[in-house]
Amino acid sequence: MKQYLQKIGRSLMLPVAVLPAAAILMGIGYWIDPAGWGAGSPLAAFLIKAGSSVITNMSILFAVGIALGMSKEKDGSAALSGLVAFLVVTTLLSPESVAMLQGLDANEVNPAFGNIDNQFIGILSGLVAASMFNRFSKVELPDAFAFFSGKRLVPIVTAVAMLLVSLILFFVWPLIYSWLVAFGEGISELGAAGAGLYGFFNRLLIPTGLHHALNSVFWFDVIGLNDIGNFWAGTGTKGTTGMYQAGFFPVMMFGLPAAALAMYHSANSKKKKQVASLMLAAGFASFFTGVTEPLEFAFMFVAPGLFVVHALLTGISLAIAATFHWTAGFGFSAGFIDFVLSSRLPLANEPYMLLLQGLAFAVIYYFLFRFLIAKFNLMTPGREDDREERDGEEEAQADSGAIEYNENEWKFFRIASAIYEGLGGDANVVSVDNCVTRLRVEVEDMEAVDQSKIKSTGIAGINVVGPQSIQVIVGPQVQFIAEEIEKIRKR
Repeated sequence: MKQYLQKIGRSLMLPVAVLPAAAILMGIGYWIDPAGWGAGSPLAAFLIKAGSSVITNMSILFAVGIALGMSKEKDGSAALSGLVAFLVVTTLLSPESVAMLQGLDANEVNPAFGNIDNQFIGILSGLVAASMFNRFSKVELPDAFAFFSGKRLVPIVTAVAMLLVSLILFFVWPLIYSWLVAFGEGISELGAAGAGLYGFFNRLLIPTGLHHALNSVFWFDVIGLNDIGNFWAGTGTKGTTGMYQAGFFPVMMFGLPAAALAMYHSANSKKKKQVASLMLAAGFASFFTGVTEPLEFAFMFVAPGLFVVHALLTGISLAIAATFHWTAGFGFSAGFIDFVLSSRLPLANEPYMLLLQGLAFAVIYYFLFRFLIAKFNLMTPGREDDREERDGEEEAQADSGAIEYNENEWKFFRIASAIYEGLGGDANVVSVDNCVTRLRVEVEDMEAVDQSKIKSTGIAGINVVGPQSIQVIVGPQVQFIAEEIEKIRKR
């Protein structure tokens, strides 16, 4: 299980890498036009929309990234299947679709379905797609359906699998969502302790997307709290309104960037430069804009215990700020931009104390993260075991004797080896591609091609189409032969 979670974490590094830049673009746009979110400034609108094209579609990126990273061959058809999986579940469980299924008006649909396109669904879609790829990408269908064999089959079976997943979520997702809303309503009456519990569960639920259920209780007007709206409108109580926002500032502006520094210092020396670029960008995004996902998703799966510690510290931060009635608010997130903007509002109460609290939390985060990473040998970015990190790369590059083949794969390998040798091998083959039934090969010297050897494999025929171009007519199984030749060429 530990290795499985670490593999998920490594798979997320590709989509996570693009998030900091997008967050900074949105932050700058919001700084230019904090009230209109781009409506009052074309430049702000340009930056906000550019950044939000990535940030608001984070779940899609996760679906594609997880599908690609968790598949054995890191193949594009796995990534496509991840996208298919996500589109199936989010379309089937969108409020409009659910309204039709239940025979209701769209406004009467459970609010849970309005938050179905979240990071958890993206990760789940990617995992299902990768599983389908690993299971079905080598399946050979009867000749009548051979066009759909192998990798073309994967998106199809992925879509079918997501029908079952969607059916389960149709009943389970609203139950969990509604329970969390009820839980939020209960802890809202606990004062500072309730703020602390909210902060803890807000972070803990980030991987599932269900933190939106809690946010709706505390930040918006579900039960009358409307902490964000009242704070910015100046209609609440000074020192109280904003208590469900203020404690995030010390964590997002100071704690997480300090954690990023700790992870950088804990990385293996040969990987420090690579880790530094990610941590610097993600840490700056967290401080400047309050967008923490680039940092959190960088370690939440590879070191889940560390993420629980982060959630605990977030809860403590909210409880401390609420106890001492230090308040500030945000319209975007708890970063430097919103701190500066909100600190001038009437309901901001001693916001500078949040900066002092933040400095203390930076020290706590840094030393606690460094201690825990070293003590428990946590696989944070840059500390991955080299052998684990390569995953299946050794198998793909090893000689044929080190590769385990089933009966069909061994047959394809033998045929591919003979064809490749007949084509002249590495010394003669320039490129290999395939269509539905044929290998399309470019060679250096047509005289070096041994056509009789190629024909001895039982192929349907050979077509020389140019002085350096030859087609090997294999039939509907050509994809599998092409894959084996590609493996041979990489050795």
